[in-house]
Amino acid sequence: MATHSGGSAGRTEARSEPDRSRDGRSCPPRALSADERDRIIEVLDSERFCDLAPAQVWATLLDEGTYLCSVAVMYRLLRARAEVRERRRVARHPATVKPELMASAPDQVWSWDITKLRGPHKWSWYYLYVVLDVFSRYAVGWAVAAREIAALAEALIAECLHAEGIRRDQLTIHADRGTSMTSKPVAHLLADLGVTKSHSRPHVSNDNPFSESQFKTMKYCPTFPDRFVSLEHARSFTDGFFGHYNHLHHHSGLALLTPADVHHGRAEAVTVARQEVLDAAYAAHPERFRTPPKAPRLPEAVWINKPEEVTPQALPI
Repeated sequence: MATHSGGSAGRTEARSEPDRSRDGRSCPPRALSADERDRIIEVLDSERFCDLAPAQVWATLLDEGTYLCSVAVMYRLLRARAEVRERRRVARHPATVKPELMASAPDQVWSWDITKLRGPHKWSWYYLYVVLDVFSRYAVGWAVAAREIAALAEALIAECLHAEGIRRDQLTIHADRGTSMTSKPVAHLLADLGVTKSHSRPHVSNDNPFSESQFKTMKYCPTFPDRFVSLEHARSFTDGFFGHYNHLHHHSGLALLTPADVHHGRAEAVTVARQEVLDAAYAAHPERFRTPPKAPRLPEAVWINKPEEVTPQALPI
């Protein structure tokens, strides 16, 4: 019995102290050391392997005569570092901000866009560029071209800015994210002239509602042709349309005033004159009216994405 006891004590003295992990628990004897784990992560994050899945890295190294660990261990090490994703450095695009633009008078906010017009043959198109004042809905300028090019957009906007006498820091121009709208020539022009640029969010069509609405008005016009036989035909039609639209079209969003009346400061005079006619009609036959008629009034402000009004929270009693 004594001999057995002594042998047991000897073995106990010879047993090494088990490895401890960072949380104090013992590590299995087969566990990778900290240096080995760091080396594996270094290999996985290297320029050579950062675009490859762990299984691809494992097979490549194995073919080269190197074994670091199993595929499962690679995944476990990556998960511990929240790297089960693309491991290379990639550009992180910031969240796009919803544009919130307000105009209370002409030449504060413009909207511009490009729409296609069918040409004489299948798959042939002409391109209509339109710059629109958001407050008055007045078409400040337009052009028709055989193709979409940033240089034409730059020239059209420059001409409109000059014609309207726009001062520095007076105007914001809003557009979607088409190639011409985001082009460097247009961006440099606006920066040089002190004009603020604004863009719609990606894949959000109603961030540019005024241009879209104006294009719809044009394309639903009874005289709008199914196809344009030539570039001259397209230019002739659009010149006639915008002349009518600006000066004769009574816009439902403008108290049935014309864009030209609003843009050129005649809105109040026209509204007063309309009210005088309505007052005379009421005085002549009041029995025909439930209440004295009122001429519609022009909105005080126009918004692209008006912010939602925040209702004040009731304070606890």
